Amino acid sequence: MEFPLIFWSVVLWMIAWGVIGGVVTPRVFLRKDMDISNAPLAGAFVGAASGPLGLIPLWHFAPQTTNRWVLLSAVGTVLILVTAFAVADPDNVCVTNGDLVASQITNGLVMGTIYGLMAMGLTLIFSILRVVNFAHGEFYMIGGMMVYYVSAVWLPGTPPVVAVLAACAITFVIGGLFERIFLTPMYDGRVERPIEYAVLVTFGLAFFLQYFVQALAGASPVKARRFFDFPIIRLPSAEDPWLIKTSKANLTLFDTVSISNPRFTAAVIAILVLLVLLFFLYRTWYGKALRAVSQDRQAAAVTGIDPHRMNMLAFALGGMLAGLSGAVLVQAFSWVPQVGMLPALRSFVIVVLGGLGSLPGAFVGGLIVGLVEAAGTGCIPDPQRAASYIPAYGMIILTLTLLLKPTGLFGRKE
Repeated sequence: MEFPLIFWSVVLWMIAWGVIGGVVTPRVFLRKDMDISNAPLAGAFVGAASGPLGLIPLWHFAPQTTNRWVLLSAVGTVLILVTAFAVADPDNVCVTNGDLVASQITNGLVMGTIYGLMAMGLTLIFSILRVVNFAHGEFYMIGGMMVYYVSAVWLPGTPPVVAVLAACAITFVIGGLFERIFLTPMYDGRVERPIEYAVLVTFGLAFFLQYFVQALAGASPVKARRFFDFPIIRLPSAEDPWLIKTSKANLTLFDTVSISNPRFTAAVIAILVLLVLLFFLYRTWYGKALRAVSQDRQAAAVTGIDPHRMNMLAFALGGMLAGLSGAVLVQAFSWVPQVGMLPALRSFVIVVLGGLGSLPGAFVGGLIVGLVEAAGTGCIPDPQRAASYIPAYGMIILTLTLLLKPTGLFGRKE
């Protein structure tokens, strides 16, 4: 029992000094007329990583706590926590099996990319409409259902690309129609309390879509077939396949990292869509108009941009991104009408972590959540218990973010 005692002692030490650093540092910086936007986060990480040895110089010199400062102190905190875990449980599979750790990190990055794609849709809606879409998970569910029914039920043998495009189209149309019919009254002065109205009406959409799909498709789980099989590859040669080799269902790198075909396909599609989205937002007129409306609606209207049209476009695009996330993951997981609840909750966590309205923050937040979930599930020997803990990781991240930096990693006070 000595090692677990050491581990929990280290954890309590880190928590105590992290709290002290997070509370005292902004007060010290404020007395010295310093910027305190990153002070709570930097103080908490420095306190957790080094205790008074780091906090005393931090309070004395009061350096500018940039994002790089915060990142370095966060890495130090993680390294100390990992070291304490390895000492406490040296027989844990995460300590003894380096191949498993590499696979978990890779799969965490793969899933984090997909999480980031879905969270970017939610962020896009909030940055333009200042509305949190509580039906975001249902768009995710509809995207997966559309791919399954188009490719396996209605038109068997349909190419996966066609099914994915159909899912994007239907979620785009649903989002656009819903915004035009139910959210437009918020901007015309017909609603006295628009924020409460938006919460209720998006909740209503979530319940309607979920139970409407259940009434049509039933509650039995479905799953789409793989979009394609990997070609059999062994590089650099069949006699020495140390670099890449594939089966129909898995990709193996360096004989250590294994990525399933559905997740790899989903991650590649997510990266391509992210690049297209960035090109659309920064290189096209409509993308620049969306960004202009997100920064200043009145100024954008003066230049000839119709804010109402941009509202509809943003909500439709956000719903489409959620639908696309479901469309590419239906080949990896079983699908039921309630499947969107956990991804929606995860998206809210990612958006808060990255910063409300920040598209880069949504992507980075998705990667962080993916890595934390992969580390948490991989290091717990019991798979059933590990799966049940997945929602808890998101709640821990959400709580710490709200306590240390309510604006998120890339968010700003308005």
